[in-house]
Amino acid sequence: MGTKEDVRINRILSRVKHIPKGSVATYGDIDPRAPRMVGCVLSMVDDGAPWHRVVRTDGSLPLGDRQRDLLLKERVPMKGDRVDLRAARAGTDNSPRLVRAIVFQQLAGAAARAIHGRVRAAVDGDLTPKAVADVPDATLRAAGLSAAKLASLRDLSSKVLDGTVLLDETSKLTDEEIIARLTTVRGIGRWTAEMYLMFELRRLDVWPVDDLGVRQGYGLAWGLRATPTAKDLASLGERFRPYRSIVARYCWEAVALFRRGTDPRLRQ
Repeated sequence: MGTKEDVRINRILSRVKHIPKGSVATYGDIDPRAPRMVGCVLSMVDDGAPWHRVVRTDGSLPLGDRQRDLLLKERVPMKGDRVDLRAARAGTDNSPRLVRAIVFQQLAGAAARAIHGRVRAAVDGDLTPKAVADVPDATLRAAGLSAAKLASLRDLSSKVLDGTVLLDETSKLTDEEIIARLTTVRGIGRWTAEMYLMFELRRLDVWPVDDLGVRQGYGLAWGLRATPTAKDLASLGERFRPYRSIVARYCWEAVALFRRGTDPRLRQ
């Protein structure tokens, strides 16, 4: 058996083993390029791998009642004899966005985009915690990730895969609930979580009072004598609910206008 095929088989097994309890993945989720190979590999594995969490694209169960019984024990949502994929699929839609947010931490746009592009190239498939977990540390470091960001991505992968952080449920959660979950991950503080909410999830009422640019911009745009403190800005932002994310963007723009020599008061 060729080396490349061995690598692909090992990657398939790794991804199957990382499907969280109570969730499922389709053959295509495991390996978009060779979904049929996933079935062949699973037909040869022992009971040590959670083979029962892999289903067909339509949610039907290739192994019938035995598979259904195991999924029901894990409380996987069903619709008749099929898995309710919308409710049970291992969530990946928001995972690449958070990976991107971590990569972009404290970096200028061009540098962040370059590193993000190299990280994407290093990962075979979608940039999800499951896929990132399969890539060696040396490869990700060579792509430009710092040791701290690599540690953050590893902790994110671990917490998503063990169910501590459920990114597929973010549409059902409030901003504060999402922040509370994300800040359990190493290297993700409140500011990073807020940037994720604003720029990745497009939440409209985020007010990042700890962001110096927002505080400076507010002072410039509203003609304050001094830059407001985080505590002061929190109360100043109350009148802008539920669109504080938009006001925050105007604050950043006020700083940019000031640096370019344009009077920021024109933005009031």
